[in-house]
This record gives sequence, C-alpha cells and structure tokens, in this order.
Amino acid sequence: MLEYEQMMLQNGASFVAGVDEAGRGPLAGPVVVAAVCMPLDNIVEGINDSKKLSAKKRDKLFDVIMQTALEVQVAVVDEQTIDRINILNATKQGMVQVINGLQKADAVLIDAVKLNINKATMSIIHGDALSYNIAAASIVAKVTRDRMMLDYHNQYPQYNFAKHKGYGTAEHIKLLKEHGPCPIHRRSFIGHFVEV
Repeated sequence: MLEYEQMMLQNGASFVAGVDEAGRGPLAGPVVVAAVCMPLDNIVEGINDSKKLSAKKRDKLFDVIMQTALEVQVAVVDEQTIDRINILNATKQGMVQVINGLQKADAVLIDAVKLNINKATMSIIHGDALSYNIAAASIVAKVTRDRMMLDYHNQYPQYNFAKHKGYGTAEHIKLLKEHGPCPIHRRSFIGHFVEV
C-alpha cells in the first residue's frame, strides 16, 4: 500500500499525507474529512480501507494512528453547508481545509477527488484501498464521524442514529417519515422521503 507514497517521495516530496472523507451519502449529519501523514519507517499493521474493517478494529487503529501519525487534520462540514453548496463542494471545502492545515506534509494523496490547490496532489480512485496514508485518513474520518453520530443519537434518540449513523436505511427512512426531520437532517437529501 506504499506504491503511491514512494512515487511522491521519488518526485521530491519529504512527507506524504493521505486525505479521505466519511459521510458523503447519509441523509443526516456532517461530512468529515481527515488528512493523515504517517511515518513510513514504522508501518502500523492492519491499516486498510475503513469500510473493510469492523467498528472495533477501526476504534483500535484510530488510537494507534493518533499516537503514531506525524500530523493529523480533521474538518467537519455541517449539513447546512452541504445543503447550501452541495455534497461534492462541501467535501472539497473540507479537503482544502485539512490540506491547508498540514505543516509537515508537502505532498498529498486524495481519495478520488481532484482539487486545485497549491500543493503537490494526486487523486487516486479507490485510494483508501491502495494507499497507506489514505487508508489511515479513512479510519480517522470514519471513527470521528461515527462518534459524532453517537452523540447525535443521545440528542435525537427517536431516529436511532447509533445504529445507521444517518445513512438511508429502511429503518431510518421509516423513522424519518414518522417523526419528520430534525436539525441535522440534510434538507437537500431527504426531500423525496418527507416534506421539508
């Protein structure tokens, strides 16, 4: 999973970060973007695309990544912004924010999204399965967002966010129709399920 990192280093980069997001598809909650720059001389076993890992494994790896990483940046783009500028632009906004926050990394690998930014970047389709740093970023973004959704579950227990994390499951859609939207529902996403 280091092929793209090595490519960037061979092209003159000193440190390479990976960028990924969690939460582009849900009906509720923010999109969370993470940038992670891991040391490449001390590989953490088990880092992989967050979707391929159990919640328990992600939580463990999250702690290890936070202790091991040379730097981590996280951006949370809320549902009002998503509704205002659309999910792709909200994702890009978060990505620009985390990349601009990086102090060490001078090259960035990004999962699928192309950005115009004043730093060496490479967009990789399925990057979270192909790049060590993007996979680390995918874990940080996913765990951060999941924990936020657990907090929202405590505020709005009637939607059962703890289970589906805001994604459009049959249960979530049923509860949304029963209770109507709450403040964290994305109005631009839920219009064909309920009146907004």
